[in-house]
Amino acid sequence: MGLQPLEFSDCYLDSPWFRERIRAHEAELERTNKFIKELIKDGKNLIAATKSLSVAQRKFAHSLRDFKFEFIGDAVTDDERCIDASLREFSNFLKNLEEQREIMEEKKKFDKETEKNYSLIDKHLNLSAKKKDSHLQEADIQVEQNRQHFYELSLEYVCKLQEIQERKKFEFVEPMLSFFQGMFTFYHQGHELAKDFNHYKMELQINIQNTRNRFEGTRSEVEELMNKIRQNPKDHKRASQFTAEGYLYVQEKRPAPFGSNWVKHYCMYRKAAKKFNMIPFEHRSGGKLGDGEVFFLKECTKRHTDSIDRRFCFDIEAADRPGVSLTMQAFSEEERKQWLEALGGKEALSHSFNTAIIPRPEGNAQLDKMGFTIIRKCISAVETRGINDQGLYRVVGVSSKVQRLLSMLMDVKTCNEVDLENSADWEVKTITSAMKQYLRSLPEPLMTYELHGDFIVPAKSGSPESRVNAIHFLVHKLPEKNKEMLDILVKHLTNVSNHSKQNLMTVANLGVVFGPTLMRPQEETVAALMDLKFQNIVVEILIENHEKIFRTPPDTTFPEPTCLSASPPNAPPRQSKRQGQRTKRPVAVYNLCLELEDGDNPYPSKEDTPTSSLDSLSSPSPVTTAVPGPPGPDKNHLLADGGSFGDWASTIISSRKARAVYPCEAEHSSELSFEIGAIFEDVQTSREPGWLEGTLNGKRGLIPQNYVKLL
Repeated sequence: MGLQPLEFSDCYLDSPWFRERIRAHEAELERTNKFIKELIKDGKNLIAATKSLSVAQRKFAHSLRDFKFEFIGDAVTDDERCIDASLREFSNFLKNLEEQREIMEEKKKFDKETEKNYSLIDKHLNLSAKKKDSHLQEADIQVEQNRQHFYELSLEYVCKLQEIQERKKFEFVEPMLSFFQGMFTFYHQGHELAKDFNHYKMELQINIQNTRNRFEGTRSEVEELMNKIRQNPKDHKRASQFTAEGYLYVQEKRPAPFGSNWVKHYCMYRKAAKKFNMIPFEHRSGGKLGDGEVFFLKECTKRHTDSIDRRFCFDIEAADRPGVSLTMQAFSEEERKQWLEALGGKEALSHSFNTAIIPRPEGNAQLDKMGFTIIRKCISAVETRGINDQGLYRVVGVSSKVQRLLSMLMDVKTCNEVDLENSADWEVKTITSAMKQYLRSLPEPLMTYELHGDFIVPAKSGSPESRVNAIHFLVHKLPEKNKEMLDILVKHLTNVSNHSKQNLMTVANLGVVFGPTLMRPQEETVAALMDLKFQNIVVEILIENHEKIFRTPPDTTFPEPTCLSASPPNAPPRQSKRQGQRTKRPVAVYNLCLELEDGDNPYPSKEDTPTSSLDSLSSPSPVTTAVPGPPGPDKNHLLADGGSFGDWASTIISSRKARAVYPCEAEHSSELSFEIGAIFEDVQTSREPGWLEGTLNGKRGLIPQNYVKLL
């Protein structure tokens, strides 16, 4: 598992786990910074130390061999893999540290604003409720303005942090190419060496350019998402398994005459189970999680200012502690009302704590007879007039003209009157932009939300042949109209790529343009945008293998190992451990193999299960999808609090049985060992992505999700 994407929406929640992810990104940049300094030092030694040239070359080569790019997401593209491997082929590198210094300045600014924000909140919450209303209102306004400023800075810092993380893939390697070319001329045999290296250099240049193109496409999408969240942060709250979550100050009473102390906790509540979790967390103490506490809620009541010298307070009582109440303080009156609503208090708002994801607006575009007419009309015009135009589909038309053309094409009365092939009124770039806009306006993408994740998985791993086979199979699972429209479009893009010498639109360039158009994710998050490069790869595979994919039936007999990298023999890949966390592997492909083997899919699709309230689900969840929400504390915290692993997971799989289809040897005390055919009782979804929790022979523990089949 690489670095986890930093979601803009998490800037507003500012959870402990979000802070951990930020520190991981900062640590990776610091590691890269130190490595670059070492490379520069070794590079200078290599050039200057002619007497000890062999030693310096060997040392420099070792430095490069040991370095490995960290990646964001759960897989890398072939281009990124080739770039990463090039570090072990080269023996030299020079790189300036301007961006490294820049991000360090941003980090200092971010840490300073974090301290300022929470210090001001602490000071504000200590204000006595007996002060004048005008004074309190002025203080409220000041705190809110400061919080908004902090959120703005947090958004920009997160964007900058991830941008530099991605850019260094190609900007890191490009100077190496120049330096290597210069080294050839330095040696007497440089000319011959350059000839031997030329094929590798050309291939790497293509890899670098492809990675740069994908980065540019992803960056624009990330910036657009950041601006959307900046304008309407409440409309982009991430779906969570918890009914309510966030920071609360909890009053800790002391023996007389010491009074009480207020400690900040990160609190999470699930209404269906009435379960309340709270973990002490203080940003200024190094951001370490304290020992958490878990209890079941009995009741919640609002505290009035005449009963306590603090504002925004409410009391909660645990079911197992009758008569003992905890006093908590929210950051504002609005947040207190939201907590009261979630906890069943007296004052409730009309909206829920976790705002549901607002679906994309749907236009009038449809995959009907009119839709096919519009696309065919546009394709015919492009192939007749502009197949050799440079930057075809990358050059964008004027927005007003594009919208006017689209309106005319979508109107039954005017569609037949529009002459795209002969009229000079419509430029080729206007036609291509209108066609892309129409495809983006469909109620769901051409390759559907349901199969989105399944298309992404083979693009991340496997041999070229297995990728083609998997995508070939998935294309034929599309609805008939979607497949027909995709066939028409990909055939046209194949024709465009055949003229790439004139129009400069290679298969890779077309993938960058049409990846987001044909495979947009259902939810706009940074994690989803990190998959853009794999969407591009899927489109590239479609173009390069158009005849096979659309003109021949899929091979439904290709063996399981083409889907999985098995270990132990014939077993699917397990979740691996890295820095105390498990990483998610392509379980979706394993499910695809199960479908091919059994003839049906034992797991429902994502659309079969409602997502508005995960606590209310009683049917099985697709194992291809990790439980949404921020990563929780580790298992040791849960056990210390008297809870179990399943308590932290959404009750998506409840009271189910499962049968082992592969043997497994436990690698941790929290895991179960088992043989083929073992039957597990009371199987539930675990908080750990890609793992289940179940009972075997009276012992409860974790089970690799893709090692079992639900009964």
